Amino acid sequence: MTQLTSALPNWQLPVAGPAGEWADDQLPLRTETWLLGKPNHSDDETQRVQELREAVQRAASHQPWQWPKRRTLFISDPHADADAFVASLRAAGAISPGKDHSKKKKTLATTFKLNRAGRRARFIIGGDCLDKGPSNLSLLRSLKHLIDTGADVKLLAGNHDMRLLVGLRSLDEEPNALTEHLFVRMSPKAMPLLQEVYEEYVAHRPKALKGIPDEAECRRRLLPRASWYKAFPKQAAGLLSEEALTREVVRLHKKASHFEKHCHDAGMGMREVYATAKACQRLFLHPKGEFFWFFDSMKLAHKSGSFLFVHAGLDDSIAALIAEKGIGCLNKLYRKQIRKDLFTFYYGTVANTMRTKYRNVDMPLSDIGVARVHRKGIHAVVHGHRNRHDGQRLMLRQGLLHVEGDTTLDRHSRHKEGLSGIGAAVTVIEPSGRVIGISNDYPFAKVFEPGEYLR
Repeated sequence: MTQLTSALPNWQLPVAGPAGEWADDQLPLRTETWLLGKPNHSDDETQRVQELREAVQRAASHQPWQWPKRRTLFISDPHADADAFVASLRAAGAISPGKDHSKKKKTLATTFKLNRAGRRARFIIGGDCLDKGPSNLSLLRSLKHLIDTGADVKLLAGNHDMRLLVGLRSLDEEPNALTEHLFVRMSPKAMPLLQEVYEEYVAHRPKALKGIPDEAECRRRLLPRASWYKAFPKQAAGLLSEEALTREVVRLHKKASHFEKHCHDAGMGMREVYATAKACQRLFLHPKGEFFWFFDSMKLAHKSGSFLFVHAGLDDSIAALIAEKGIGCLNKLYRKQIRKDLFTFYYGTVANTMRTKYRNVDMPLSDIGVARVHRKGIHAVVHGHRNRHDGQRLMLRQGLLHVEGDTTLDRHSRHKEGLSGIGAAVTVIEPSGRVIGISNDYPFAKVFEPGEYLR
């Protein structure tokens, strides 16, 4: 059932178009009650309502539902599309066009300003800011501009983001079978970012290749040694299942064998790639680097009210850690591992929060884990990672409510998957007690009010 609404922002406000102008892309004018995704492939609406009611009441039996004190705007998986990111901020009713007072001509991606609603809100960026396209650097600069406006921004780690960080950090470690493959493991998904950095920071700078070793030495530093394929399964035995080890070796063999071709297609030889990797380290890992803030400010998880925000999801181990020591401890463990133990981080339970899709190959979440987070006051997980073509979705995973917020924003993925234009979407959590899913790929704003199921 749908209804006209006056409580939502004016969805006829223009959003940022791909040409950098405020275009009239239509957003929903009406709302509908937000139900579960079809459980067990059933179209029975009564069943969907009943399952949602049971989930809401089960969570509330441990602790009452709590709501953020500030309007919370969740935007996830912009994947290097600054126009889609700005369009989503506009869809949230949080920004207005700004003026460019600098000598350099800028786009709306770096000139918008917060309006009153934006100043009062909290922005949670759900990860996967990088890869795909059309421009990683533009997206990063747009996100930094949002931060510089004074917005309250919480930035979460996504698996695509972490792939770059782990790859860059691995280059500075002594050759080790557990980590020496992690740079090549980024390929080919990180190649667009490397190409952008190469073109802006290396290609047209005469001194960029000064001190860079020859092709053979650069190849040696970038690719895993021939001995890796036998050494990795032995050293990782007991840490990964036999199936996972086999899958990883096969995957790396394919990536390594195609690595130079991907680099060549992007206009780079081994010296250029190595120089670009070092430029990335300066940009992202050095305190004076333009994008140092990106990984430095990133967290694995954020809790507000009864909502846990992560990139992908939970497993029993993380549920136990949260229940025993809290979200702060989880974020500290994440920071420690990315600094000191790349292998444990990348293949362990911490990174599973950025990678899980609750498949058989993922670490399990059981009824016990769900009960633990319920007792901790977590009633719903808000996440990205699982892209949707028809707006946000509510799902149950082992009885734990999940709000899926990845709506396929970037135009590269949209073109590949048959969607037109750029995406615009935001998941809004209101202090008044409702969750709203807004997407220009769905004709209605979806409204979920847990209180309706507790009466």
